[in-house]
Amino acid sequence: MAVKKTSAAKKKKAASSKKAPAIQKKYTKTEILNEIAQNTELSKKEVAAVLDELAVVIERHIKKRAVGEFTLPGLLKIKSVVRPARPARKGVPNPFRPGELMDIPRKPATTRVKVLPLKKLKEFAL
Repeated sequence: MAVKKTSAAKKKKAASSKKAPAIQKKYTKTEILNEIAQNTELSKKEVAAVLDELAVVIERHIKKRAVGEFTLPGLLKIKSVVRPARPARKGVPNPFRPGELMDIPRKPATTRVKVLPLKKLKEFAL
């Protein structure tokens, strides 16, 4: 019985270690849908529905008064980061015209979206 388990495990490991060929051109949305539909035996409509729903779930995590963070396990983390307001400054040296002073206007607080790659995504690039 143990022999069958190890041979099955070896087959799985051999299949997963086989790498797919690199793609030489950037895919459009239609090409991405076709590729996923072909590899998963789902229809293009079903794949499109899954991707649209994923976008909705990400939006619900990132929007105002939400948790502010979404993780696609193993691939990436999307965060909303609040950058604080910056006060106005007067009499700052102008870096483009030495000897001249300039005024910098104040900037309000903003919310930015930050996308961080996780370990698996970093390994793809190696």
